[in-house]
Amino acid sequence: MIDPHEAQILMNVLFLCSRNQWRSPTAEQVWRDDPRLSVRSAGLSPQARRRVTVGDLDWADVIFVMEDKHKTRLMAEFSGVVCHTPVHVLHIPDEYRCMDPELVSELRRSVAGILNL
Repeated sequence: MIDPHEAQILMNVLFLCSRNQWRSPTAEQVWRDDPRLSVRSAGLSPQARRRVTVGDLDWADVIFVMEDKHKTRLMAEFSGVVCHTPVHVLHIPDEYRCMDPELVSELRRSVAGILNL
């Protein structure tokens, strides 16, 4: 019998926004305790709190970005690295603070829908 506390991680999920200040860290926190996922967050801007690395991109099975401009930047800077990784745009504008209840709700709904959770 499998112990539910030893659930195998099914997917490595990377959340990206510009500065890794509000949206992507919130997404990481929202999904951190889901046993089916291993999650990270980072930013695409040189001023990001935690800047995305090639290691993050190699690790990811799926990438979520908050806006179209993030996908454009990601593809421009790392096209060779992410060419075989699904990248989903969540269309979440930079209008929220970290852990804003509306942001949390939107992240739960949209990510769960895309990943069929």
